[in-house]
Amino acid sequence: MEAVVIDAGTKLLKAGFAVPDQPPSMIIPTQMKQVPEDESVTDASFLENVTVDPVVRGFIRDWDAMEDLLSHVLYTGLGWEIGNEGQILFTDPLATPKAVREQLVQLMFERFNISGFYASEQAVLSLYAVGRISGCTVDIGHGKMDIASVIEGAVQHISSRRFEIGGLDLTNLFAKELGKSNPHVNLTTSDVEKLKEVYACCAEDDAAYGKVQKACPEEHHTLPDGQVIKIGKERYTVGEALFQPSILGQEAHGIVEQLVRCISTVSTENHRQLLENTVVCGGTASMTGNL
Repeated sequence: MEAVVIDAGTKLLKAGFAVPDQPPSMIIPTQMKQVPEDESVTDASFLENVTVDPVVRGFIRDWDAMEDLLSHVLYTGLGWEIGNEGQILFTDPLATPKAVREQLVQLMFERFNISGFYASEQAVLSLYAVGRISGCTVDIGHGKMDIASVIEGAVQHISSRRFEIGGLDLTNLFAKELGKSNPHVNLTTSDVEKLKEVYACCAEDDAAYGKVQKACPEEHHTLPDGQVIKIGKERYTVGEALFQPSILGQEAHGIVEQLVRCISTVSTENHRQLLENTVVCGGTASMTGNL
């Protein structure tokens, strides 16, 4: 039986068997809803809106919830049988604390009785996916952004950087900006997420961003409940936040400056190789015009 590969992100968990050129068998939300533990609880209405986040900013925070999620994935989703478990490859975010990694290994062997475990850093796997062993990765996820330099399959941790800026922060920013231009419209987080996926984009450069801030055509969008909202320069503000974190209220350099700093920290003989093999990945990286 092939090993199982699991990538547990802040928003989505991807899992499947390690078969070449095959997409993940499962892509499911990481967030879970709380349900009654037994039938004695007849009124579960108070739990219907209670959610649990096993993964926060890329790291596992709720181990009980993570155990339940992995049990569903492995035994129900992928068809493992109790007593006949296989091997697992787990993707490791940049700067994962040693204590988190150790607890994950303990969970997998003691609870799931796996026959083998290996954790590989996400930056390395992203480069492997495009046939490279050296390069630089910019991984923009839902809860964090990792910029890592990799040389001959090894992450250069001294030069790599982790930032707690991701799709979640951009969604909150988009909701705030849309609220200013549409004060009488009630938007749910789900609504804003979908709008961000459709409309959010990046300007070509600083000059282009300045122009759209002064004059930007507005589009009208009808929500599922019939409400109509207008979307203008807000769509560009979301993308610009990656290049100007001050928009999010954070004192940090933008993504381009951080990438340059990451590469310039390693030896000069590797600069060209890293620049020529820069990979941008993660769900937020698919934004129109990004890099």
